[in-house]
Amino acid sequence: MDRDDNVQHFLELIRQSRRGKFKIYIGMSAGVGKTYRMLQEAQTLLRNGVNVQIGYIETHGRLETEGQLEGLPVFPRRKLFYKGKELDELDMQAVLNVHPEVVVIDELAHTNIEGSKNEKRWQDVMDILDAGINVISAVNIQHIESLNEEIRNISGIEVAERIPDSVLKEADEVVNIDLTADELITRLKEGKIYTNDKIAVALKNFFQPEKILQLRELALKEVASQVERKIESELPRGSGYQCERFLACISSNHEIARKVIRKTARLASYYQSRWYLLYVQTPKEDGDKIGLAAQRHLINNFKLATELGAEVIRLKQSNIAKGIMETAETHSITTICIGKPHLSLYNVIMSTAVFNQLLNKLAASDIDVVILS
Repeated sequence: MDRDDNVQHFLELIRQSRRGKFKIYIGMSAGVGKTYRMLQEAQTLLRNGVNVQIGYIETHGRLETEGQLEGLPVFPRRKLFYKGKELDELDMQAVLNVHPEVVVIDELAHTNIEGSKNEKRWQDVMDILDAGINVISAVNIQHIESLNEEIRNISGIEVAERIPDSVLKEADEVVNIDLTADELITRLKEGKIYTNDKIAVALKNFFQPEKILQLRELALKEVASQVERKIESELPRGSGYQCERFLACISSNHEIARKVIRKTARLASYYQSRWYLLYVQTPKEDGDKIGLAAQRHLINNFKLATELGAEVIRLKQSNIAKGIMETAETHSITTICIGKPHLSLYNVIMSTAVFNQLLNKLAASDIDVVILS
């Protein structure tokens, strides 16, 4: 590293230390209480002598939420004329000038009015963080870019306003605001989310139990993955804590492979964990040495694993045990899942060396092995 690179590295460390902290409340839909919780937190901060101000808040006329605004200092909104109408926006420059310790900025995925400095509100938030101001914000799960296709499949709606996944990665803390489908629908019927004229339409479209359940699962998974990333990046190596990660190991045996894939997917789902599918291709199974039917089954199994959320790893290696262990070490695997072999006595004897080799290697590590029936 030359002198200029050293200087740049040091400057980057200084900037990181000066940058504001970023907290995001995330929810499965409108009406779960994200804005209410942000204002509750602002009230608590204010009582504790913190200089907190409201940069932009959208109460949607909800009385409970409006009640939480009482006593909180609020930045006046910036007025803009667009297509003959007076509209208002977050006054980012005012926030930068006043430089409060903490600012609350709602609706992170909002698109700014033409003529604003930034196209998107999340970009305003990045500028405010860079100025050393701490930000509390909120977003719904349907506004996350990488989930766009899944959201469209669930809701039948193309969400136009989205934030890049990198914005969530910038957050120091991501908090999920969770409600059951019944609780959310009850809130809707009581008029706590939309006005009475919109309730019937909402119940027929977005606010259906099966859709809410799927969105809720997405929100829970997203927050779990953010926590996992934070643990991996911030906990020191050797701290004794490791996130659960599963490795399903399959062969070209179609029936056993499908069972291993499905059961590992269930385990990973239960632990809200990442999981991987490994197929070690030995020289015996290279090229056309296995039949077309077996090749087709393998491709279908890879596809099934991908659909169930796995990352598929295909490895060429003559030593199966070595291939499994190398993959486990590279991907920080905590649990290896293998199928219960349905083998003749001859094959059991021939395979014992491989299994013993794997067990010997695992004995020196903290990796568990699960044999799935």
